[in-house]
Amino acid sequence: MYLPEHFTETDPERISQLIDTNPFGMLVTSPEGVPFISHLPFLLERSSASGGKLLGHMARANPQWRHFASGNEVLAVFHGPHAYVSPAWYSSPGVPTWNYAVVHVRGKPVLIEDESILESLLVRLTRVHESQRPEPWEPDLAGERRAKLLGMIAGFEIEITAFQAKFKLSQNRPADDRLRVIDELGRSDNQAGVEVARLMSWPA
Repeated sequence: MYLPEHFTETDPERISQLIDTNPFGMLVTSPEGVPFISHLPFLLERSSASGGKLLGHMARANPQWRHFASGNEVLAVFHGPHAYVSPAWYSSPGVPTWNYAVVHVRGKPVLIEDESILESLLVRLTRVHESQRPEPWEPDLAGERRAKLLGMIAGFEIEITAFQAKFKLSQNRPADDRLRVIDELGRSDNQAGVEVARLMSWPA
């Protein structure tokens, strides 16, 4: 992606937080040069020894998992909050623009063939997304139901080889303009705008 230096984000904590907060990403493969995209929930597994892993699964009826056999890298895209920025908010001349945060993750995908590991992944993903509920739902993976459900999905892990993170948050504007944008977005009725203001105020 186009990535000017002043919009480049390299803080691992900030990048990880964006993925954790916005785990529903796009998985992009390119069999025979034609892009193919699936929209999937992911789980980021951090590692101090490497770039870490992305874990996920898709319906076995989805042909994308077969693309992994090529050995080519795949791309996962995670969109954070975004908001329109009006030049009326600036104290100096400007033009309409958009502030946003996005992370691109490249890596080598590997299918999860072991049923017990696939089951563990499903349980982990469910518990992560049920954790905020007062009575979290637990998956029932037993007997014939277990075999049927596991047979319907293709689990995978992506060994991360590179991150690209673009946090376009008015870094190219004077400090006074940035403060004005934070104030305007922070008072917005749009929750995405409020989240952009929070990112602009990091780490405050």
